[in-house]
Amino acid sequence: MSNKKVITIQDISCYGQCSITVALPVLSAAGVETAIIPSAVLSTHTYGFKDFTFNDLSNDIPHILDHHKKEGIKFDAVYAGYLGSISIFPLVERMIKDELKEDGKFVLDPVMGDNGKLYPIFNNEYVEAMKKLCAKADILLPNITEASFLTGIEFKTEYDEKYIKSLLDGLRKLGAKTIILTGVSYKEGMTGVVVYEKDVKYYEHQKLQQSYHGTGDVYASSFLGAYLKNNDAFKSSKIAADFVVKCIKNTIGDPDHWYGVKFEPLLGELALEINKK
Repeated sequence: MSNKKVITIQDISCYGQCSITVALPVLSAAGVETAIIPSAVLSTHTYGFKDFTFNDLSNDIPHILDHHKKEGIKFDAVYAGYLGSISIFPLVERMIKDELKEDGKFVLDPVMGDNGKLYPIFNNEYVEAMKKLCAKADILLPNITEASFLTGIEFKTEYDEKYIKSLLDGLRKLGAKTIILTGVSYKEGMTGVVVYEKDVKYYEHQKLQQSYHGTGDVYASSFLGAYLKNNDAFKSSKIAADFVVKCIKNTIGDPDHWYGVKFEPLLGELALEINKK
């Protein structure tokens, strides 16, 4: 059996453990060959750092895609993470058209916001563009905030299963085929992941009070790594959730490591879990 190949489009933050600097090592540890399309290069990520540099690479991407098409390069999955600009969206659509194998999957983490708010650089125009991209997603991985904006359903911090099902139904109406809704908490001290495929399944796990930048990238990348190694969506969701919890626990207590999670020492454990028979 040939190795699975994925190409991911998102930014490179040279320092700060997020986006491509998470996706590449996590997917590689899972045993998945990983190619990258950098949408931009930043000196650091944007949370907690001052005066970071930013270089938009969107003008380079069409030339990269032209070359890939000429060479006949194809992938088992196209994985889009933080995109940052609407100008990137048509390029992602081109990747779906030209770079996916016939049975390939488009996996979208619609990074836009958290805690009921969009990130400062985004607006309603960005949300509307993201809705159109969601329609093409084979697998969609939003948090509750992003699901709320995408569906137009009011964001709530206290909710029941009926509310979560309304978000899932709204996302399905957009066109997403499989939905992995993260950060779903039905009781104090616990959180979890809802997987909506042929039916609805919920995996509950411990909720840690400490939060770190980049954990969504760790989750999406470890999920995809597990999924491409022939684990189903629910098992992949469970593996990814458990890995993120381990990464946070491995970082708590280190005040100098505030900018991300220390996932690297745990990659061996992730690889073993993903490939467990």
